[in-house]
Amino acid sequence: MRRVFFSLSAVLILLSPLAIAGHNPADYPLRVHIFSHNAHSHYTGPGRVLEFADGEGTANLYENGEPRGFEYSYRCDNRLANSPGFETFPARWKKKDQSLELLLPVMGKPGEGWTCVLKVGMKDDMAFYRHNGGLDIEPSSVFKQWMEKHEYDPEHGKSQPVFNNPQEAAAPKPTATAGTSDSK
Repeated sequence: MRRVFFSLSAVLILLSPLAIAGHNPADYPLRVHIFSHNAHSHYTGPGRVLEFADGEGTANLYENGEPRGFEYSYRCDNRLANSPGFETFPARWKKKDQSLELLLPVMGKPGEGWTCVLKVGMKDDMAFYRHNGGLDIEPSSVFKQWMEKHEYDPEHGKSQPVFNNPQEAAAPKPTATAGTSDSK
């Protein structure tokens, strides 16, 4: 009976969409919040099929409870998207402080994902945040205090900050921009 249970468990694990695609979310312990990006889409063939997208942007990395801002460039098979609200994407280092691999969802297909490698330029002791409709930067220690005050810890599933008064909720820190520039 035990052998049947283990065999059935192994089959179910192999049939999960991310395992089939070769991506185990547990292998991506870091979290990345994309604030902004631009993109240039490259098409090929008579059907004008997307070949790849490239561009650059700004984001925060959450690693070992610490926020760190970075600027990045990328070239990926699909288009990137900004992080909605306070959400973050799973990530892992490909090369420490040089390139990060993100695990991104396939829109409209829950449980499926694709990866994109970002070439990063890490900010020393700085983190990005939204302020008066623009992007600003502050010391990581100040941003960390905000995270602690609002119980925001995306590495541990706390992806929505807790606001104790309506004024804080009306002007939260790390929100994403609504759009991107995408040349076709």
